[in-house]
Amino acid sequence: MQRGHQTWVFENQPAILSTATVVGPFEARGPLAGDFDILHGDLWLGQDSYEKAQKKMLEEACEKAIEKAGLQKQDIQFFLAGDLLNQIISSSFAARTMAMPFIGLYGACSTSMESLALGALIVNSKAGNNVLCGTVSHNAAVEKQFRYPNEYGAQKPPTAQWTATAAGVALLAAEGEGPRVDCATIGRIVDMGISDPYNMGAAMAPAAVDTITAHIRDLRIDPREYDLIATGDLGRVGYEIAGDLLKKHNIDIPADIFTDCGLLIYGPEQQPEVLAGGSGCGCSAAVTYGHILNRMKRGELGKVLIVATGALLSPLSYQQKESIPCIAHAVSIVSGH
Repeated sequence: MQRGHQTWVFENQPAILSTATVVGPFEARGPLAGDFDILHGDLWLGQDSYEKAQKKMLEEACEKAIEKAGLQKQDIQFFLAGDLLNQIISSSFAARTMAMPFIGLYGACSTSMESLALGALIVNSKAGNNVLCGTVSHNAAVEKQFRYPNEYGAQKPPTAQWTATAAGVALLAAEGEGPRVDCATIGRIVDMGISDPYNMGAAMAPAAVDTITAHIRDLRIDPREYDLIATGDLGRVGYEIAGDLLKKHNIDIPADIFTDCGLLIYGPEQQPEVLAGGSGCGCSAAVTYGHILNRMKRGELGKVLIVATGALLSPLSYQQKESIPCIAHAVSIVSGH
């Protein structure tokens, strides 16, 4: 099953039985709104804190995915999830509500594909079936922890990104209709010495390129085998850096198949507050499990590679003037047709 140094090939190709996405009011006004399952008009979601709102979004996504698959909570054998808040409290508290066997993960914004890769490994090896994989982020909760509360109105540089208020969940099983998980490449930590939390795209771009390079090397494939290669949430700055680095590595990915979830979620005509684009755990999760998989189901895409990127800093490491270690995990998804 292992191919090369960093890649798993899933010979049983676990099926994505269903997916569910939940977004906040800003994302509900974006160009991908029609691809999301639940759109909220209130950033609070009726809760008394943004942290509780983030937890509720993940719970809603889990419940919706289970409902769409025609299953019950007790049918889920494992729940794999993580988020950006300290001690992944949104995921842990959602798991408390869902009452499922839980494996908590932390890969920052790479958690969407980290959870999908590990879920596919569980299903492919027959260590479990009906595995729920997901993540969530909330703009106000995450900004409060990592930067400044939005209410402060702190000015941000053009390299900063907008944390998406979004949750995305995929339900994997050994059998069933739908797209299938073909293989996954687990990333390495890449740290180029960047310490600016307002320039995440530049920090994460080398990790994305490192994982794409490993994926191509391990499988000995041409990137043109994919109809779409989407990085996680590099935004405009990181996406351009990644493109330049790929060229330096002599990896030719045509512009028409190379994109970024942080650019897609708010579209080319982004609002000024988005700055360099979208970010957050929920960004790549919602775009992949909503927009991209819907394109696959319509027959527009046959094979895609999602390379979710994560900046593994904390408020404490930033205060101690540490640089930002980054990682990217890639998952190949093929059409079920």
